[in-house]
Amino acid sequence: MAVGKYETHVKPKLLLIEAWARDGLTDEDIYKNLDISHDSFYKYKKEHSELTEALKRGKEVIDVMVENALLKAALGYDYTEEELNKMTGDPIELRKVAHPNTTALIFWLKNRKPKQWRDKQELEHLGGIAIKVGLPQAPVPVDDND
Repeated sequence: MAVGKYETHVKPKLLLIEAWARDGLTDEDIYKNLDISHDSFYKYKKEHSELTEALKRGKEVIDVMVENALLKAALGYDYTEEELNKMTGDPIELRKVAHPNTTALIFWLKNRKPKQWRDKQELEHLGGIAIKVGLPQAPVPVDDND
């Protein structure tokens, strides 16, 4: 019986697949790295839970890292940078500040608290609307000479 590509190309590389997912590679990048087709990759994902779990574990790690970086950028942070003293050539440590990033703040709030922060607010009107039907009245002429 012939051994399928899952057994030769995928299963031995599950740890590597997890690392690729953690490094931000897309599914397309991964199946190309494995030298398998799109259809085979998605078939294997359906048939082999160990592949799905490896991808999930890898992607969860990078998602948390990106969330942390977004929050850090949104709130701002202090950091140090090393620079050479122009007169002596000695390294000196500079304390710098990355100010809060307004775009990151907005993105975070719109996604974490959409009811309060989305652009379009939904309002519910429970009262009725009265409509008066009739002919419009003609304007009364005003005599400025009085």
